[in-house]
Amino acid sequence: MRKLPVFLLALFISASAFSQSTAKSIKLPSKAADHFMIQLAANFWNGTADSVDNYIKGFNRSANVYVMLNKPFKGNAKMSAAIGIGVGTAAMYFDKMEVKITDNKPKLPFIRTDTGLNYKKYKLATAFLEIPVELRFTAHPETPNKSLKGAIGVKVGTLLNAHTKGKSLRTSGGTKINEATFKASSKSYFNTTRISVTARAGYGLFSLFGSYGLTNVFKDGVAPEIKPFQIGLSISGL
Repeated sequence: MRKLPVFLLALFISASAFSQSTAKSIKLPSKAADHFMIQLAANFWNGTADSVDNYIKGFNRSANVYVMLNKPFKGNAKMSAAIGIGVGTAAMYFDKMEVKITDNKPKLPFIRTDTGLNYKKYKLATAFLEIPVELRFTAHPETPNKSLKGAIGVKVGTLLNAHTKGKSLRTSGGTKINEATFKASSKSYFNTTRISVTARAGYGLFSLFGSYGLTNVFKDGVAPEIKPFQIGLSISGL
């Protein structure tokens, strides 16, 4: 698994060096090769047991920010390869359920709290350092901000942080006890490597994107085989 970032870098270098001597030359606009890519999305878990899924709230937010280096193909300026680095975050919100990530039991405890004290707001959040690689298509590379675009790719990440956060303790009947915030942090139950396949399609600076995790959220045996996926809006110059 540790060799994967090296493989992705080699793939990017090979793709960016590719050329076709007979292709038509296109004059590209002058601009920096480094680009920010910002993604805002809804976050989902695939494979969650009903006993947990029924306590997950409807809208779970994700945000990713990357700095990308884009290299057009020498023989076909409509195609390019890009590699970057950045941080991907995701939060899953629960209603009357707590996830005991600091526990030391063999199985990760998902504890129902609907018959006792519970938090009005409760979430499980993760942050990954990620390396995305994309193969990109731009219909009109000479005017990229007024062009149809698409990309497919893969990203590999390592877990930076995993924590739960509860706010506003209340009784089972909804009576507020206090506004205190409780936070717990631990990586022990989590798969610390994440690999995802990605796709984007849009026009100009904006595109719809999706990503699907090929690796489980949690380590084998401690929880169901849950795969994360995201659907949302991407903002990028390419």
